[in-house]
Amino acid sequence: MPTHGTQSRRQKPQGVWLPLVTPFRDGALDEHSLRRMLRHYAEQPIDGLILAATTGEGLTLDADETRRLVEAAAAETKGTLPIFLGLSGVDTRKLCKELAATSDWPIDGYLIACPYYVRPSQDGLYRQFAALADGTARPIMIYNIPYRTGVNMTNETMLRLAALPNIVGVKDCCADAAQSFDLLRARPSGFSVLTGEDALLYSALTQGADGGILAAAHVETAAFARICATVLDGDHATALLAWRQLVDLPRLLFAEPSPAPIKHWLWRAGLIDSPEVRLPMTGVSPALAERIDRAMAERAAAPKAAAA
Repeated sequence: MPTHGTQSRRQKPQGVWLPLVTPFRDGALDEHSLRRMLRHYAEQPIDGLILAATTGEGLTLDADETRRLVEAAAAETKGTLPIFLGLSGVDTRKLCKELAATSDWPIDGYLIACPYYVRPSQDGLYRQFAALADGTARPIMIYNIPYRTGVNMTNETMLRLAALPNIVGVKDCCADAAQSFDLLRARPSGFSVLTGEDALLYSALTQGADGGILAAAHVETAAFARICATVLDGDHATALLAWRQLVDLPRLLFAEPSPAPIKHWLWRAGLIDSPEVRLPMTGVSPALAERIDRAMAERAAAPKAAAA
């Protein structure tokens, strides 16, 4: 059982991590739905939680909401799952202050995105993450997603950072298959590579990724976990058969900006009381809502059809 704040590289992130959505109702954090959701996922075969990151609409949360989110997650999971907090920003000084402000929070580590919009040099990227690593004893996962941030961390920079003792891995969304493959070939043994591209999970796993941080795993959680475990056990053929049955799900849940489609599904499933998102995000279109509702009905009917 992990102890908050004491994870090490020997306990490197792997398997299926869930970047939890943040439920809202009437403009406020919906703690009732949050706790219901946490109890549900604490019983699912996931390997960790990410709070207040992109899927969790972290940039729309104030400090009090973020703390309440963390406290609820720690209370409901009771130490059975590692909890990483999502952070991002373009001012290294402010991010260091955020690390200090969360030093006594019941979390195990951080997922920190590359700085967005300002497009720093590779040296700037290295120096920001080195400063953050120096500012906490907790493990840090880098979030490299250049199509959101405007800057791509090269493998050379990533490997320099991987040499630091508490830089434990990366959520890889570089959108360059060759770069991802070369990182998997070159990374040190204790450095974890988790894909953040849900629809490419199987490919990433077969090339050596350690798992994924998967928003789509809010749905069919056990199926994602089985595919991950099956590939890591070396049975690629069985995993491929299962992946062919699942791959349309992440495509559906990312058909419009995330996390609105996921929230619609969870709302219709009764896990959250509202599909509400915060501006500038908007809810799903009527057409996508109909597609999601139809997919839910088909999945619910599938076991009955098989039994018949």
